[in-house]
Amino acid sequence: MNVIVVGNGGREHTIAWKIAQSPKVEKVVCVPGNGGTAKESKCTNVEIKNCSYISGDENPYVQIAKHEGCTMAVIGPEDPLAEGLADEFWNAGIPCVGPKKQAAQLEASKDLSKEFMEKYGVACAKSRTFTDKKQAEAYVKEHGAPIVIKADGLAAGKGVVVAATEEEALEAVADLMEGGRVGTAGQKLVIEDYLQGVEISVLSAVSVTKEAVQNGTAAIIPFLPARDHKRLNDGAKGPNTGGMGAVCPLSDVTDDIMAQFNKECLEPTLKGMIAEGFDYRGFIFFGVMLTKDGPKLLEYNVRLGDPETQAVLPLMDFDFIEMCEAIVNCTLKNFKFSWKKGFQVAPVVVSGGYPGAYPKGKPIVIAEKAVEASGAKIFIAGARYDRRTGGGGLVTNGGRVLACSAFGRTFEEAWKNAYNAVDAVSFEGAFHRKDIGLPGAAESGQL
Repeated sequence: MNVIVVGNGGREHTIAWKIAQSPKVEKVVCVPGNGGTAKESKCTNVEIKNCSYISGDENPYVQIAKHEGCTMAVIGPEDPLAEGLADEFWNAGIPCVGPKKQAAQLEASKDLSKEFMEKYGVACAKSRTFTDKKQAEAYVKEHGAPIVIKADGLAAGKGVVVAATEEEALEAVADLMEGGRVGTAGQKLVIEDYLQGVEISVLSAVSVTKEAVQNGTAAIIPFLPARDHKRLNDGAKGPNTGGMGAVCPLSDVTDDIMAQFNKECLEPTLKGMIAEGFDYRGFIFFGVMLTKDGPKLLEYNVRLGDPETQAVLPLMDFDFIEMCEAIVNCTLKNFKFSWKKGFQVAPVVVSGGYPGAYPKGKPIVIAEKAVEASGAKIFIAGARYDRRTGGGGLVTNGGRVLACSAFGRTFEEAWKNAYNAVDAVSFEGAFHRKDIGLPGAAESGQL
């Protein structure tokens, strides 16, 4: 079978790499893909602008899928999901891994998401929603800090400010609502109580349709818990980013914690999806804060996380495409999940200046033998191949450039392997955190 993967980040490189491992798959069509998928076995990159056969009558992704003979689609990023791309694939008779437009609003609107959580009893932080700047500012002054300011709409990970002071919170309100930092996504704000604790990500597979509900097969199946490291600098310092590295599984997440998460977060979410009549066949990840009062849901993401995907998928000891088939066929409840016994550590290497302005086009040098010796897999994110750099070498093309993901039977082994791979990567301005997965690296303490 041929599969189309939509997206161009590190998450999509990882998904394409995992799909390509299946003996069932002949070709993975990455639209548009990146410098990693360009060289991956069974994978081919396709740019919409280069497809002369595309007409204005049908969605271009659907046209590419048909042209390439794809019988399944996997959508990586949130934007096309929120715009209804999954609906387009299904309408064209192509099974799609990714929720339809109605369900994708769980991420597209933080206000709607909070309403959903409260309606169905999901454990979460208290919040208020504002469309008026003066009212938002008055609430901040009344509430005090620390406090969390969130743009309602999709903002590519740049719409959340954890404010330690009232002044910082007021600045965030002004910046998000009027400063143009996240465009129209900030016209409505969700302001939440600050939760103290340590954050985890629970990536999960979802198979919910009206038919599945009738058959008793509707399900959300969680993967191994993972942890992203959102702050730029060691010790969870500096500005929030799209993610500086991930680790999976987590030694501090016990069976009791996961049982409480299932009862207070996952099960009410499934109940809500069923009650709302969602067609949700895809992935969801729960951003969860482990507080002294137990797990509290911070947000839904209606796709796999990035960079968590780069740490979770390598640990899957099953055929990824068979899981995707179970998702779309609504047989997920009976799918047999198995996981490698060990740890995966995936530090991210970013461009100098990230998460602010950063240069592009910097040649990337990778000492292949050293990477091979570490056993790590390099997942490309913000990088492309440039034929002008000595035979078509990799150059930087984004803030988060790549992740070095490595396995180990122990955490220490995985950590050493991952950082040996990081040391084998260089480009002008390259920066990475040196504490991914270590104690205190992701702690959300008293601000």
